[in-house]
Amino acid sequence: MAGSGTCLPETDAVRRCDPYGDDIQLLLYVLYELHYRGFSGVDENLEWNPALLGVRAAAEDVFLDALRRDGGTGSKDVTGVVDALQVEPVGFDGHSVSHHLQRDGELWQLREYAALRSLYHLKEADPHLWVVPRLTGRAKAGMVAVEFDEFGAGRAENIHARLFADLMTDLGLNAQYGHYPDAAPAQALATVNMMSLFGLHRRLRGALVGHFAAVEITSSPGSRGLATALRRVGAGPAAQRFYDEHVEADAVHEQVVRHEVIGGLLEDEPALAADIVMGIEATGHLEALLGDHLLTAWRDGRSALRTPLTP
Repeated sequence: MAGSGTCLPETDAVRRCDPYGDDIQLLLYVLYELHYRGFSGVDENLEWNPALLGVRAAAEDVFLDALRRDGGTGSKDVTGVVDALQVEPVGFDGHSVSHHLQRDGELWQLREYAALRSLYHLKEADPHLWVVPRLTGRAKAGMVAVEFDEFGAGRAENIHARLFADLMTDLGLNAQYGHYPDAAPAQALATVNMMSLFGLHRRLRGALVGHFAAVEITSSPGSRGLATALRRVGAGPAAQRFYDEHVEADAVHEQVVRHEVIGGLLEDEPALAADIVMGIEATGHLEALLGDHLLTAWRDGRSALRTPLTP
């Protein structure tokens, strides 16, 4: 994009791509990044360039169609789906990345996991802010209350993105924003792209709230396992602090999201129930794809990254 001779793919070619494949996911990640911090040497005016938006729209159509097909049941039972999120598996879950890392994970696997999660955590909560102007009343107040905590409750050193950067430093990783997308498989890119897709489109506000609920409700037990894993391998205090913070904060956020954000949104716009469910189920679908990729690689003793980390 930085060069004057860059050729864009034809929209018809984009629509024939694998919705979960490298081409579409990297394309979306790069184009969405123009709405976050952009790229050094790339004209900021390209954020709203019509040609780029046309290509992005074609890729979004393919991705969203796949999410609706593969990650959504069409259910409108928000209460039932949210209740299911709160049920923790009894004992060890062989499909859970956090369970694997807690019991069997090695330091190199935790480093890979942190590198991949940095694609989101170094801009943690940013995609969710786009929904705030589209909410009213209880839903807006609840959303802002949770986001206030995510952004450090007024203290820059407590911003969750900053805490994750400290975690990366403790693990010997490069904490610079945007350092690891080239190493990320499509499955990792997709989890972040979904947030941007839902956040940038007003019509998908219900799906973003559903995604947000899935993240907040499942975060506390997952974070507890990851904090245990980091202690077990001897990671530093900054690495442990990030997940310790999420164990406490997200246990409170879970109730606010369920009763105020979701409850308020359904009170204002009951027709969005199916979209909320879709956002929850699509999140689970993409996390399962990523989890399968990570666990398959790690159990084979190989890196899950495109480019293995240096020691």
